[in-house]
Amino acid sequence: MNINLLSNQYGVRKILDKDIPDVVNLCEGNPLYYKHCPPAVSIEQIKTELRALPPNKTYKDKYYIGFYNNDVLVAVMDLIRKYPNDEIAFIGFFMTNNKLQGTGIGTNIITECLQYLKSIGYKQVRLGYVKDNPQSKAFWEKNHFKPTGVEDIQEHYTVVVMEKIL
Repeated sequence: MNINLLSNQYGVRKILDKDIPDVVNLCEGNPLYYKHCPPAVSIEQIKTELRALPPNKTYKDKYYIGFYNNDVLVAVMDLIRKYPNDEIAFIGFFMTNNKLQGTGIGTNIITECLQYLKSIGYKQVRLGYVKDNPQSKAFWEKNHFKPTGVEDIQEHYTVVVMEKIL
């Protein structure tokens, strides 16, 4: 996967440890997300996300990436290739800068990513959102993701699994 092709509008690169403070700043601007999906954002929490893997996946399958307008981080995505099978890509996390929400930037990024994923052979994209978070639900529905009927009950919340056929 060539992450540079995930967007024509933004520079895309893997998030490194040195970028964590920028990711924390972006995430802190979205307190509603963390109200529904604890724990609160922190440097340690982002470090954990950078290294988290689903079952049977390795770091070669994980792309914790930032979308940049020049040097400004506008969005963050955790993308897992070939999960849960070879035809599916999984978005583990996606968040835009709160100052840019409502401008279409998030939808544009997702649209470009899905187009690229389709062009390299993926048949669908899956993700999960926290059931009680109306903002997340509305965003993914606006981008034509549909519930699969699977819900994953966690300690503090329930995750609704959604997918989009490419």
